[in-house]
Amino acid sequence: MVNFAAQRPAEFAELCERQYDARIERAVETILDSGRGLVLLTGPSSSGKTTSAKRLAEAVRKSGRRSEVVSLDDFFVGEGRYPKRADGTDDYECVEALDIPLLQSCLRELAETGECDVPQFDFLTQMPSGRTRHVDCRDGVVIVEGLHAFNPVLTDPLPRTAHLLIYASLREEYCDAVGARTVATRDIRLARRLTRDALFRGHGADFTLDLWPHVCDSENRYIKVFKNRADLVLDTSFSYEPCLWSGLLAPMLETVKPESQHAVRLAALCAQLQPFAPMSREMVPERSILREFIG
Repeated sequence: MVNFAAQRPAEFAELCERQYDARIERAVETILDSGRGLVLLTGPSSSGKTTSAKRLAEAVRKSGRRSEVVSLDDFFVGEGRYPKRADGTDDYECVEALDIPLLQSCLRELAETGECDVPQFDFLTQMPSGRTRHVDCRDGVVIVEGLHAFNPVLTDPLPRTAHLLIYASLREEYCDAVGARTVATRDIRLARRLTRDALFRGHGADFTLDLWPHVCDSENRYIKVFKNRADLVLDTSFSYEPCLWSGLLAPMLETVKPESQHAVRLAALCAQLQPFAPMSREMVPERSILREFIG
């Protein structure tokens, strides 16, 4: 597999993408066979849950059924109403950062009728916009994705037979040519986030690495604790991506102070990825969920 990646990278990437496509197709078969019109999808940061939700909806539509994606982010309470952390800063990641009564009402409508007027959050003003989007998936499937999709505060009021729970995450480990574990999946997700933040959010490696421990803590408290509730786990990893991050992360070492703790952390991650033959981003197919992170 390592030689395949080094000698025929485009073919290797395409093989991995077809494997992911097959996983999406199997997940859609499970959804349609269940007869449930509401799918709740969650996963840790940079697991590709947003793009996977869109791919699931697209595949459902190809089967001849209506399908739309609803994001829990549209239910944020807005600036000035967020709960506070112990240090006084806003806590955007606890479930109370969402308008729970409104969200419960919308989920109940979707479960019962397949229709709902979903709010639209204005991320520029960090406030609810007052506008809504009408979702009509009668006799179809609504995919609801977000950090708290498995939280009992949201799921318990719903009939258990009305929804399906899908957990999107990377597989457990990446190995080198001799089968030794070299890169943890959490580090692959960090590589995804470092790249996305640098390319699209104007954040350097220092910012992302400074925030990462808080992100991981929130995952442990709000996501992974409910993972065992999943009806289905969707693998969102790609065997070729350590090769991709191997080439993209190395230049970031020049953007951090050489003696800082972030430089040490980034250098360690680059060293873990070093055994994997670097792959150009041009080798990543346009349909790939990895385009969410590299553009």
